[in-house]
Amino acid sequence: MSLADVTYMPETPAHDPEIDTLNEEAFGPGRFARAAYKIREGGPHERDLSFVGIRNGMVIASVRMTPIAAGKGRSLMLGPLAVRPAHKNLGIGRHLVAMALEAARNAGWQSVLLVGDEPYYGPLGFTRIPYGQISMPRPVDRNRLLIHEIVPGAVTSLAGEVTHAALARP
Repeated sequence: MSLADVTYMPETPAHDPEIDTLNEEAFGPGRFARAAYKIREGGPHERDLSFVGIRNGMVIASVRMTPIAAGKGRSLMLGPLAVRPAHKNLGIGRHLVAMALEAARNAGWQSVLLVGDEPYYGPLGFTRIPYGQISMPRPVDRNRLLIHEIVPGAVTSLAGEVTHAALARP
């Protein structure tokens, strides 16, 4: 199998059941206890900035973007990013992240935050958020708080606890 065998497209409501199954396979029941999941519970994700990889009519990978707030700053939170085990290590996840970042840039967002591994996301333009600048609603390894600045210096607008943007005070 090659990347040419995968079709990439914006997520639609019809993909939801397969994405739910994919995330269950990838992250298990423990995903509900994670800080990022707590934030996502606060409101909807941005479907027009979220994408799927399809092979033989089946969703094999997915990435979602959720609007967040930290103090007066606004950003997107990338995730979950999931790829079916049989399709891992082929570049599908990286391609989806690149698509999501480009869509965020085109939509005028200044940054994208995530909780993830720097060795994986660093080459995609993510760096650590300065310690103590933001906090999450549940414990998280602060070395895994990463940001991709679309606009240089955008990280400085984020401060305090991260929440879903729908729950933030104006």
